[in-house]
Amino acid sequence: MSLEQLTESVRSKVTGGGIDESVKFDLGDAGKIFIQGSTVSNEDADADCTVTMSAEDFSEMMAGDLNPTAAFMGGKMKVDGDMSVAMKLSTIV
Repeated sequence: MSLEQLTESVRSKVTGGGIDESVKFDLGDAGKIFIQGSTVSNEDADADCTVTMSAEDFSEMMAGDLNPTAAFMGGKMKVDGDMSVAMKLSTIV
């Protein structure tokens, strides 16, 4: 999936309201996805929590084919910042 497709996928999941804190998904060379509430953009802004992973793994996670906990434990996902914010992501991914 392209960054635009991944961004739209996230946007569709937070239209009813996301989480109050800000989260940035750093997908390496593919780009960034920034979420705050129901606002989703590709800006590289400071966030309460930054999740770093490959675009391919992020795509699999959004499709439900990669469990976020398994991704973290297996080293496919790195979390910087407020871990409690990362735990809230299960409501949107």
